[in-house]
Order: sequence, then structure tokens, then C-alpha cells
Amino acid sequence: MDAATILESESRELIRRRGLDVHGDQLEPLIREVAADYDRRASSGSVPVVRDLDPLIAEVAARIGGFGPLQEMLDDPTVEEIWLNSPSQVFVARNGRSELTPLVLTDDEVRGIVERMLVSSGRRLDMSSPFVDALLPDGSRLHCVIPAVTRSHFAVNIRKFVAKAHDLADMVALGSLTPQAAAFLDAAVASGLNVVVSGATGAGKTTFLRCLAQSVGPRERVVTIEEVFELDLGLRDVVAMQTRQANLEGTGEISMRRLVKEALRMRPTRIIVGEVREAEALDMLIALNSGLPGLASIHANSARDAVTKLCTLPLLAGENVSSRFVVPTVASSIDLVVHLDMLSDGRRRVREIAGLSGRVENEVIEVSDLFTLKDDKLVRGDGHPPHPDRFARAGHDLTRLMGGGRSV
Repeated sequence: MDAATILESESRELIRRRGLDVHGDQLEPLIREVAADYDRRASSGSVPVVRDLDPLIAEVAARIGGFGPLQEMLDDPTVEEIWLNSPSQVFVARNGRSELTPLVLTDDEVRGIVERMLVSSGRRLDMSSPFVDALLPDGSRLHCVIPAVTRSHFAVNIRKFVAKAHDLADMVALGSLTPQAAAFLDAAVASGLNVVVSGATGAGKTTFLRCLAQSVGPRERVVTIEEVFELDLGLRDVVAMQTRQANLEGTGEISMRRLVKEALRMRPTRIIVGEVREAEALDMLIALNSGLPGLASIHANSARDAVTKLCTLPLLAGENVSSRFVVPTVASSIDLVVHLDMLSDGRRRVREIAGLSGRVENEVIEVSDLFTLKDDKLVRGDGHPPHPDRFARAGHDLTRLMGGGRSV
């Protein structure tokens, strides 16, 4: 047996003998007690030697006790997100609405929980790297910031991604999308149009991106690029890649820009960029402008703001990148923008679907309304989708899909 298995087995036995609660604050001291005895035996050669016991203790604590007092919230299917502003301020979100819980922790408990969460991720959190994004074993995403970037306490966010929809048909069933708009988007993705999903934090961009990806053809090879793994597409031919932090020596970092470039060497027929935040927007646009279809998401207040942001982010790539190059590239690379919104009652809806004709005038890209939310209904707009030839080649009747301008 390896060291972790031995330590876990002996800790569980001691917990049984003492009758302790595995979620209590006595768990880690007990494991440290077992680890001290293990270390004494390792010096005599009776068990494998472990150079650094702290990561092993955190791993065993996570195996036995889960994530302490937060585990119940992580197991609750109605909880979408958990965040801690301080040990005495623990919030959860249900149906898009936040609630302050009665849970009160200590600084040491919060630190111990975060350390356990990071064990399986391979990512670190220290003074040289005070921010961390990591994936938990259940697929939830952890973001944490520590003092002195924060004032006094760890700031922790855990987004659970309780996916209620797996394809566009599910989106229709949930009322987020009309059947007509869903049929149009399904045909657009299948026809190879480039689609960007925009919206605020928590609007459901990742879930919607996953639903759009289900319209990708079964013979396509998809490469996903993300900061942290969140997309679980369930497609037949998928390669998923995520970024990597620099090591303690400041080397070994793998950025989103690097991943986009590497993706093009992997024979993809489609790329999906989980979220465009910075200069990787330039590399994505260049890839999409080379005939490779793709999907992406971006934070924005509206579809038009998303287009404006896509014209701005590439300028971060360097002084030699100008808007005279970027604006026409965006116009020719992006075909549709689907903007999501969270309504006051917590419902997530598609607010608008906009089309880019490819035309630019005075460095302003022409954007038309294909579908827009009016009186709580997503209705057909006055715009016309780009690239009707692509729809025709894929066997889709665009006139029927758009309903001749009738609302649904």
C-alpha cells in the first residue's frame, strides 16, 4: 500500500475507536497525530518514507471528511454557488438568488478546507500566487484570493455548475429559448457559423455553450480551450485543454494564447474557447478567420457590447495590433452573438440573438437583431442571418427556420 492509503486506513480506525465526527474540527489534528506516528515508523523503514507530510495530510482529510462544513452545501443539488467573504459570512445561491447561511467557521477551518480542495488540482495558493482557479473532483470550480490582496480573510467562490440543460431542447423545456430560436441555433452551429455567447457572471454562459456544442456533427473533432476545465461535452472526438500556473521559479506557465495556437496543430474541425478575457481574443479571431468554425463565451452587457469588446481585447496583444486590423477581422470572423440575461426572479433567458453581416462602416460593425426579448417573449427581429449559403449547403431551409419574420 502507498503512504496515503496507509494513513487513511489508520486514521479511519482511530476515528472509529474514539467515536469522532469526521466533519468536525478534530479531524485534521487526529490525522496529524497518525502522521507523526507514521513518520517515526518510516525512519525505521517499516513503511514508505514521505518527504513532505502536509500535502498527504490534506489529501487524507479530503478523502475522509470531504470539505468539512461546506460538504453539505456541495451535496445539495439546489445550491448553485457558494461563497465566503469571511469565516462568518457564508453565502449560497439558489435559483439565481443569494442567501446568507447561518454557518460560522474559523480562519483555520477555511484555510484547511481550501488546502484540501487544492490537493487534487495541482495548483497552489501562496504569497507569490495569491489567486487560484481550480477544479474540484465533482466538477465544481474554485476561485480563491488570500490576504493581503483581500483585507483580512480568504475570499472563496465555489461554482457548482448544476446543469439543468444539456442541449438546446432542454433550454426550450426550461423556457430559456423558443423552439424557433433553438432550431435556428442548432442549424447555425451544424452549418459551421461562429457563435459567441455573451452575458454577465452567472447568466449561464458555460451551460449554454455546452448546449450549443451538442449541435456539432458526430464526425467532427473538437478541441476546447479553457482557463479551468468546465465544459463536459460528451462528444465522441474531443480534446480538452486548460491553462497552467507558473511554478515557484516563475516558469512553466501555459496561457490561453498558447493553448489556442497549440489547438490549431491538433487537426480540429471545431474549436471552443471557454471564455475570452484578454489577448487570446486575437489568436481566436485569427483561427476563426482561417476557415475553422468555433464557439466562445465572453462577459458583456449586450450582444453589441460583446462585439465592441471583441474589437478591444485583441489590442492587448501588443502595440503592433491596431483597430484597423481587428475591426474587419471581427466582422468577418464572428457570425452570431447570443446574449443571455438573468431576470429579476432568477430565471435565465436568452435576451437577444444578433447577426453580423460582415459589413463595416467608419470602424463600426453592422449588427442586426435576429431574435429579441419583448414582453417576456423571444420574438423574431428584423435582421437576416449571415451566410445563407452555408445553411443551404448543410441542408437547412433558412426561410423556414426564420419563419418569414413571424414571432413565436
